[in-house]
Amino acid sequence: MVKAKRRWVILSVMIIALFLLVACGGGATPVATGDSDIDCMSAQAGDEVTMLYQWSGNEEEMLNEILQPLVDACGIVLKPESTRDQALLDTRVQAGTPPDIAFWNVTQLQQYQDKLVPVDQLGVNTANYADFWKETGSVDGKWLGLAIKADPKTIIWYSPANFEVDGYTVPTTWDELDALVEQMVADGKVPWSMGLESGDATGWTGSDFIQDILLVKQGPDYVLGIMDGSVPYNDAGVKEAYEIYGKWAADETYAVGGADGTLSTAFLDAIYKPFSDPPEAMMVKQSGFAGSEIAKQFPDLEYGQDYDFFGVPGAQGLQGGSDWMMAFSDKPAVKAIFAYISSDVGGQKWAEIGFNLTPNKAGTNSYTDPILLKNAQILAETQGFTPDIGDTIPGGFGSAEWKAIVDYLNGADLDTVLAEAAQVQAEALAE
Repeated sequence: MVKAKRRWVILSVMIIALFLLVACGGGATPVATGDSDIDCMSAQAGDEVTMLYQWSGNEEEMLNEILQPLVDACGIVLKPESTRDQALLDTRVQAGTPPDIAFWNVTQLQQYQDKLVPVDQLGVNTANYADFWKETGSVDGKWLGLAIKADPKTIIWYSPANFEVDGYTVPTTWDELDALVEQMVADGKVPWSMGLESGDATGWTGSDFIQDILLVKQGPDYVLGIMDGSVPYNDAGVKEAYEIYGKWAADETYAVGGADGTLSTAFLDAIYKPFSDPPEAMMVKQSGFAGSEIAKQFPDLEYGQDYDFFGVPGAQGLQGGSDWMMAFSDKPAVKAIFAYISSDVGGQKWAEIGFNLTPNKAGTNSYTDPILLKNAQILAETQGFTPDIGDTIPGGFGSAEWKAIVDYLNGADLDTVLAEAAQVQAEALAE
């Protein structure tokens, strides 16, 4: 009887020890407390990741919300720092103390190429990204940056209610857009609102419009050729785009106020004109931020009925802004972040939070904001994504491009202004 009781005591102690071992994990990998679909990539609870990015305020809060499920699941500790000064990033990279992860611009992939860990070594789900994102994020055949945020500009805003009254339908090809513009003119309507005025940056809305025309007529490879210098800025294709733009922007039958109106109207005021009562124009080409500006200016208007947008018809790609994630470390916690952002659950979370658009195709149908959802669907169908020409070419080319547009609308010879801009382009890319 005593022996039996002793055996029960020993057995009870062993069972309790076993439960404790399971509960504590035996000192091994911590038990995930969050989404079981999140891969921690062997990261341990308490592992730290330093991050440097340009976001602050609401944008920083949205990034934290997106990453929270990963933090909950894996227990990693994020050590972020926000700055608008790229010199800080340069200084740390040169000193050999870069952050583990930087969220910056695509040009930094080239700049830091010898310091960065290839993305395909970080557990990224490559199937969730179109090939053009991989190509844009690659340097000398190495995929060094993951595109994490996009803001397309290749869209046109209009009033569905006004289109319905006038019997117009949304064009699906460039020829249909051109025919629609001519029909509006024939009906006594002004098709375009095209304000350029923006202080020292006057001209940027024109450069966006011309780049979209280039994407229609020439395609994204041609635009990238302008950026790398293989296509001079005074090429025949660029001249054609200027001529198409000039026909609309400089004639008061096509644009509010003609050349004078285009040059003197502030870009924000241009956004409002198609939605005033009565409308001063039928359409305005502007990026996604226009939706919030319309809503603020006209709070009684309803999206989808009173204001909406469509992609520039016939465009073979999109232009827009993008943000990129790059790694200076391949430690497990860094891999966990890359794996999460590129996963289905990460893409869906990004879309749910609505931090602009995620290039991760898994997020395409997960947006709660209808404007972002429509933009995401346009992004998912595009053949390419090009950054702004003026932002990409260094050496003050952006200002030279804006000057060419302003001078052209003021009556300067087109061949001359394009040759001057092409000279700036060549000098900038030769440095």
